[in-house]
Amino acid sequence: MGQTIFITGASSGFGAACARIFAHSDNRLILTARRVDPLIQLQQELSGTDEVHIIPLDVRDREAVQGAVAHLPEAFREIDVLINNAGLALGLEPAHQVDLDDWETMVDTNIKGLMYCTRLILPGMVARSRGHIVNISSTASNWPYPGGNVYGGSKAFVTQFSRNLRCDLLGTGVRVTCIQPGMAETEFSTVRFKGDGDKAGKVYEGTDPLTAEDIAETVQWVVNRPARVNINTLELMSIDQAWGPFAIHRSTNG
Repeated sequence: MGQTIFITGASSGFGAACARIFAHSDNRLILTARRVDPLIQLQQELSGTDEVHIIPLDVRDREAVQGAVAHLPEAFREIDVLINNAGLALGLEPAHQVDLDDWETMVDTNIKGLMYCTRLILPGMVARSRGHIVNISSTASNWPYPGGNVYGGSKAFVTQFSRNLRCDLLGTGVRVTCIQPGMAETEFSTVRFKGDGDKAGKVYEGTDPLTAEDIAETVQWVVNRPARVNINTLELMSIDQAWGPFAIHRSTNG
């Protein structure tokens, strides 16, 4: 039998790729995102209206998330897998120059939105003694870089929250996995640089970055492990990405 899979941020990137890869084996998909038109297009691409339910949703809106979960059609109410994918980075300015609104948007989306979806969907999983929470974090949760400030901090929350969920859910039959992708070519950098395609393109110039499909295949593999197996944390990078040396500031005075 297929599973009912709830995906946030499904209009593009990792979320859309996950929708495409799970749109098989009689799975029922609940796809949410702020942008309506891409959701409609994805629904039409996958299976029309029978097995794909779309919800225009901003995960930052707690009441909207509550309403979305509470008013799911009968066939979609027993959620087996929650893929907390909605998230973003904004800007690369140093902390003393950043736009405070950008920080707040990242916290509201990457942290609070993930919390809302998890808290509202999790009780049903616990009651049924089955389910899987897949949280999309980032290598930025482990490895800092200049300008990463709140984005890295928000993804560190996702990683640590995932670990603590595992502790809380021990014995319930509910699994929790944290996926930490590195550099991947999606709309991520275009969003980060607020539509500046040239600037976004330079991030991937001369490299062979991860793709959205790479991440979706990873999520699919994790979800399809036997029920006794919990993949706790999985970090993956392009072969063209690694860790840099420690940064050292050398004074030019004297």
